[in-house]
Amino acid sequence: MLYVAVFILILGITTLVWAHDPKKPGANDKCAVCGMLVKAFPKWAAQIVFKDGTYVYFDGPKDMFKFYFDVAKYNKHKTQADISDIYVTEYYSAKTVKADSVVFVIGSNVEGPMGTEVVPVPESKVKGFMLDHKGDKALKFSEITVSDIPGAEMSGHKGMHDGNMK
Repeated sequence: MLYVAVFILILGITTLVWAHDPKKPGANDKCAVCGMLVKAFPKWAAQIVFKDGTYVYFDGPKDMFKFYFDVAKYNKHKTQADISDIYVTEYYSAKTVKADSVVFVIGSNVEGPMGTEVVPVPESKVKGFMLDHKGDKALKFSEITVSDIPGAEMSGHKGMHDGNMK
């Protein structure tokens, strides 16, 4: 019984160490891709959290995906494998949610801070969103490839991510 209690305690501590909640960007936090101040666009903010507890912020999901697909271009000390969590701001509620909990609508008429945006919406609202705002396709995080992201370019290779969001 003692072994079970110790195991549960260790598991709980490990989970706390590895789980990173989203943080609100500060007044001076800039988008890791374009350099714009993130706090100016709270309805579009996104962030990637690394396993070491560091964060990078984005002024919208489009720039977050650009970073995700080519981490080395923007941070030579990190890789995609270093990512712990990814958060985006859901379009309708403006709440910060895990990127794998929403569907991303691509090609809609909704624009963010940097123009055409990849819009995160709850799966239950995708049909309504696409009726109201058009959209070419709606994809889950794991289905998106670099070719789906407007203006994204890979510096070292082309193709899609491994589909394993942390």
